[in-house]
This record gives sequence, structure tokens and C-alpha cells, in this order.
Amino acid sequence: MRTRNGRDLVRLLPALMAVFALLACTTTVPGQAVSQGVVSKGEEGTGVDPGFVRNTDGGEIDRLAATVVTDVQAYWAQTFPVVFQKAYEPLKGGFYSVDTADAQSKAPPCANKPTDVEGNAFYCPDADIIAWDRAALLPVLRDRFGEAAVMLVLAHEMGHAVQDRTGSGAAERKADPSRYPTILIEAMADCYAGSFVRWVADGKAEHLTIAKERLDQALESLISFRDPIGTEAQDRGAHGDAFDRVSAFQDGYEQGAQTCSKMTVDNRVFTLSGFLDAGDQERGGNLTFADIVESITLTLDPFYGELLPTVGKQWTAPKVVESQGAPDCENGKQGPVAYCPGDKTVRIDVRKELPELHADIGDYATGTLIASRYALAALAAAGKPLEGADTQRSAVCLSGLFTRALFVSRRLSPGDLDEAVQVLLDYDYAARDIKGAAPVAGFDRVRAFRQGFTEGVQQCGLS
Repeated sequence: MRTRNGRDLVRLLPALMAVFALLACTTTVPGQAVSQGVVSKGEEGTGVDPGFVRNTDGGEIDRLAATVVTDVQAYWAQTFPVVFQKAYEPLKGGFYSVDTADAQSKAPPCANKPTDVEGNAFYCPDADIIAWDRAALLPVLRDRFGEAAVMLVLAHEMGHAVQDRTGSGAAERKADPSRYPTILIEAMADCYAGSFVRWVADGKAEHLTIAKERLDQALESLISFRDPIGTEAQDRGAHGDAFDRVSAFQDGYEQGAQTCSKMTVDNRVFTLSGFLDAGDQERGGNLTFADIVESITLTLDPFYGELLPTVGKQWTAPKVVESQGAPDCENGKQGPVAYCPGDKTVRIDVRKELPELHADIGDYATGTLIASRYALAALAAAGKPLEGADTQRSAVCLSGLFTRALFVSRRLSPGDLDEAVQVLLDYDYAARDIKGAAPVAGFDRVRAFRQGFTEGVQQCGLS
């Protein structure tokens, strides 16, 4: 996050109000990513025979991939005519498995040698094929994130095949790159993948299944492919930051392929951005722990001072109190930052877990958690309950609304939104109410944050 002085905070207020006007119109434990089991129906190890895959070794990775692409094609055979009013055409060139660990193995079309595919899966429009690295990509994804990650990656590549059949493929991109920039094309493919995964989650697939609690690990795999910090959205190969990619996937999951098909440069806002100055780049977009605490708390006060009167309420800033460990309010465990309604304080762990999260994820992980506790203070000022499912969602939603104000006023550094997504997926702290209860699924926490960021204050239960 970028720092500003006191005069800059004053100048920020008109931007905050512009955001309010624009937007108004329109108990798990922390842990690291681990495999969450199989997605194939039936006993472990079953699935579709990979015999139709070119160059297959017949092993379990290709069996998983074959199972995924079989169901993805079945999905598009059903969905394509509904969305595009014409029949779906299966891939003419088929599917290729590549052993990138063997330099003597066969290369797929569109590649000169097997190592060209190392760590990758791709759709090649010239040959109308999908290829994947069975040695250094799919098994790594499976072991780190679970089989759902393989499902997501191959569904994404099938999304590119759909684009090539619907007027947003390689030929159109070459003819008019300003209309079809890479970042838009990648967002559409993420969205199409989300629509397919929802079909699977709804129990409509013949061979695959996925429980909602596995979606967090699928999203973890997706954001592992985010662009390097500092990449510009206009860069030729830009795919998007974590927020862009998760947003596209969730839009497809929640709204379906029809929404994906209508994405354009005119109706899609991307948050991927480059560094604004040399100092920000030198810091990697991160402030020190002490600086982010000071900057966030100083900015939250005027934010709510302007916001609450728009819903007929008045804001009294809570007192910020430093804690030498996890704050202990009278009602429950909120994590490393807590809002204590009894004495109207926001208590911040400045010694243990919060500094560790700051070091591990980045400064806006700290910012997101502090913003969520100020959100509880705002709900208290508005006379709203401080516990229950609505409160939990509102706390994260208001954090997203506040983050939108920072984004509009260009106070976010590259990587800040990635850090917000990461802390929301991995930890439930931002969604905890004063009793310490929170939604189990990180997917739902990210969704609530996005609602505040993209849809506005009316979604956040403050009025």
C-alpha cells in the first residue's frame, strides 16, 4: 500500500464520496494448502480410460485429465447451443499428453520439442488441440492443491477452445488486439471454467464431483498463476492479478456461461496495475508493519466519517489499542485484530500473529484484517447486530468497499488485492463476528469482499 500524509487524507475524501455515490447505484482454523482428495466419482483411481489421449502413458495423471476433459466436453455439448445458438464442435485435433521429463518423447502439435510444454497446459487454435505436461504440471497441481486444481486448469484451456468457436479466438485477437486484449481473454476462460465447475458442483457431471469446501483449494491453484507484481494490465501477456482471476471464476460459477460470453473491455474492470513510483517498486508494494497500521487506521476514520452520515448515522472513531498477543475481548476470539464494543476499541496484535501474517502474505493482509474490525465498529454505530451470519458477511463486504475507495484514489500498490484474497482464503479472521464465529468457506469470504468492492454499500447491510 502507498502512504499519504495528512493533506492527502483530506484530498482523499472527495474520492471516497464519489465511490459511495457510484456504488450505491448500482469456525475454521488457519492452515496451509493441502490436497483435498479425488474429484472422480466412485472409488479412488477410477475414471475415464485415457486411451483417446495422444501419447498417453495410461497412468493416473492422464486418467484424471481424460476424466476432466470428457466431462468438460459434455458440459459444452449441453451449454454451447443454449448460449451461442449453434452446436458445439468437439476438438478436431484432440488431446495430447506430454512427458516433459523425457527429451526423446513426442512433442505435440504447436511445439517443437516436449520441453516447450514444461510446466504448462495450452490450447492451440491452429491444430485445435489441448496439451498438458503430465510430468511437471498436473501432478504438482494435484499434490499441492488437490485434483480440483487439475479440473480447473483443463476447464480453463477448454474455455479458450470455446472462444475460438465464438468470435473471440486467435484470429479476432490478431485483427483487433485492443478489443480482445490478453487479460480479457484469460478472464473469459477463467469465467468459463467457473461455469463448468458449478455444473459439476450441482451434480450434473457423469464422472466428476466437487464439494464446495474444495473450491478454496481450486482458487488457491488459480491465483498461483497470477501475474508477477508490477505487471501492467495492458501488457501483451497479462493474465490478471489474483483478484481479477478469482473474480472471473466466481462470476462464471455464480452467473453461468452466458455472463462469461458477454465480457468486453467496456464492461470489465481489471485491478492489475504497475508500480506508480520508484519507491513503491523498491518496497515491493509493501509498507512496514508499523506504517501500514498507522496508514490504515488514519484512512479508515475519514472513510467512515463520510460514509455513515449517508445512511443517517454518525461515526465515532474507536480507540486503537496495541496488544502484545491475540486480543481478548469480552465476547469471543476474533483473531489478531478485534473490535471490543464494551470500551469501543480496536485492539491490534503488534507482537505475534499479525506481524507474522504481514511478513508472510504482505501489508494489505494486515490492512484487510484491520478494516474488517473497523467494519464491526461501523455496524455498531449503525445499530446493527454484531454477531450472526449477516454480520460476518457485512464485515468482509465493508472491507471490500473500503478497499474500492483506496483503489479509486490510487492508494493501493500492486499486489495489495492479491494479499487481500490470500488472507481471506486462508484465514477466517476478517469474517469473524464478536463471538468469533465465521463462514467456513474462504470462497464465501472472497465473494462478500467482492460484493463490497464491485457492487457497493447497499450490499453490505449497513443501512
